[in-house]
Amino acid sequence: MRRRCTSGFPTFWCVFDVTGWERRATELEAQASRPDFWQDPQAAQETMRDLARYRAEAEQWRTLERRAVESRDLAELAEMEGDEALAADLARDLGALEKEVDRLEFELTLSGPYDERNAVLAVHAGAGGTESQDWAEMLLRMYLRWAERRGFGADLVDMTPGEEAGIKSATVEIQGRHAYGALRSERGVHRLVRLSPFDADHARHTSFALVEVMPEVDDSAEVAIGPDDLRIDVFRASGHGGQNVQKNSTAVRITHLPSGIVVACQNERSQSRNKDLAMRILRARLLELELERQTEERARLKGEHVAAGWGNQIRSYVLHPYKLVKDLRTGYESTEPQAVLDGDLDPFMEAYLRAQVGQEVTTP
Repeated sequence: MRRRCTSGFPTFWCVFDVTGWERRATELEAQASRPDFWQDPQAAQETMRDLARYRAEAEQWRTLERRAVESRDLAELAEMEGDEALAADLARDLGALEKEVDRLEFELTLSGPYDERNAVLAVHAGAGGTESQDWAEMLLRMYLRWAERRGFGADLVDMTPGEEAGIKSATVEIQGRHAYGALRSERGVHRLVRLSPFDADHARHTSFALVEVMPEVDDSAEVAIGPDDLRIDVFRASGHGGQNVQKNSTAVRITHLPSGIVVACQNERSQSRNKDLAMRILRARLLELELERQTEERARLKGEHVAAGWGNQIRSYVLHPYKLVKDLRTGYESTEPQAVLDGDLDPFMEAYLRAQVGQEVTTP
């Protein structure tokens, strides 16, 4: 919770230890100025990433501090002169300031070791043929719209189209600060209930799709892959119906033999580019596999039950006979499913992350 100072303004710059971030940034700057700093490139890169993070965190809170002081001075001026127009402008500024404080305060819940990273998101259609494949494509569009709203980059790495409509699966790289931290709340099974556009009788159908979310791996040192662990195949990229759309074999399929994980990339025209992308996705999947193993082991030691795979349904989207999107983990609801499917996901993500840190979740 934020404390209030005597003037009524949030003392967020004290609560969140901005001075500590600035002090840490100064220490890292001193390390970076040493002559031998770049002798260990990997450690140097980690230090520079930390330095940039501490600088950015401190600066954004200091900027809010300056805005709060300016608003306080304007409030005193408006009160002395009885300026109603200035008071109205001040009220708008304070509303915007409060929203910014809430946003930054929420970002403090994104404190996991990988939360700041880019994300790799994969969508897989469940059983049900065309219905589920169409639902998987709707989910893919939803996440691309969400990324666009956030100003994040989104690159489609690989996609397998459905026979009649939709997609069987797709993998996307989402680039943006805290992309993984926000999107990890989406991991699990998503359920859709609607009148089918593919059924001549317009009967109500239930469809399922699985969403996977993995943190991008910064370097190969985080995930050990032996020289004999991989089988790499090349083939021609294909389009709808399986037809070849390129004359050269530019698509790449990498199989990680110890785990059985298979990654294919075919959206780039260069074989080397597809191989690089496939390796990045493979490292992300291996890291996520290790994180899941650690989570299951901690739960086992605590005696907790961990639902996995298709049993882990997290959210229902009902378009008929009523309109409702409900997160089954937090209870958060929205009666505007079209807005959610257009990328308005932040309230659901925030509700999940607040629940993870023990904060109360409310539905407006």
